[in-house]
Amino acid sequence: MNKIALEEHFITPALEPHMRAAMPAVPPENAQHLIELMHDFGERRLAAMDSAGIDIAVLSISGPGVQAEADARLAVKLARDANDHLAAAIQKQPTRYRGFAHLPMQDVPEAAAELERCVTELGFVGCMVNGHTGGIYLDDRRYDPFWERMEALDTPLYLHPTDSVVMPHVLQDCPELVKPTWEWNFETSSHFLRLLFSGVFDRYPKLKIIVGHMGETMPYHLWRFDSRAALIDRKRPLKEAPSFYLRRNMFVTTSGQCDNVPLLAALSALGNDRVLFSVDYPYEDSAVAGRFLDAAPIDDAIRAKVSRLNAIEVMNIEQ
Repeated sequence: MNKIALEEHFITPALEPHMRAAMPAVPPENAQHLIELMHDFGERRLAAMDSAGIDIAVLSISGPGVQAEADARLAVKLARDANDHLAAAIQKQPTRYRGFAHLPMQDVPEAAAELERCVTELGFVGCMVNGHTGGIYLDDRRYDPFWERMEALDTPLYLHPTDSVVMPHVLQDCPELVKPTWEWNFETSSHFLRLLFSGVFDRYPKLKIIVGHMGETMPYHLWRFDSRAALIDRKRPLKEAPSFYLRRNMFVTTSGQCDNVPLLAALSALGNDRVLFSVDYPYEDSAVAGRFLDAAPIDDAIRAKVSRLNAIEVMNIEQ
């Protein structure tokens, strides 16, 4: 079945050092191979897409990108350059590629302006933000103007993992659990829950937040979120139970989760309109991801939604 994939990464020479610094501990030759694939917009990337039945890949910078840049003014320039770089690549393959904006979240007005430029001028279909920026999470009230702009543009934000500000004590001396194995899971899910419990979705109810890796385990916890939240004497009361916002404002992708158990759980917990296909290229194998969804024990109407129809709806993709 034809698919749209939306956690598919590239890199620019200027941002490669930040990516190398954040890359999981892999053999140098493996790291170099991944980097070469991310620089490629031609035959190798297209062949990987074809092996999975992917018609359209939504491309994004492999994190942490400019969010790791200490100089905010330089971050603004590097983000704009990265978006122009991607726009040029899309022009060469307009039927195969779309783009997520890369944003300098250190500077809220500049981030909002760059998002609008990317959506209205470059034709991008949303943005990807790599977690916190210098320890500042997106629930901070300084980001309210950014959320207001995003809601007005009716475009989604893909909340991508990044490293914890400080390594959690429980992960220290256990390198097998850092980064993608487990650290990024609870870092990203906790970030989304900060948005929820701080009232961001009450203030901006039309926000669309995409979370990868089948929702970073959150679809398993809806009942417990509601149960425990009901017991807390909260200074920031919500208008609805937590599960309401998870079902309304969150979309999840299959990136890096080629397993029927989390797929069926996400569909059951969130609904058939809330799950979207992704690979996490080049960190995951496109052909494996494609075969997984093609063989998943779901009916073809749901498969079509996950494969492409939900992505078209969420990102307003023109065919």
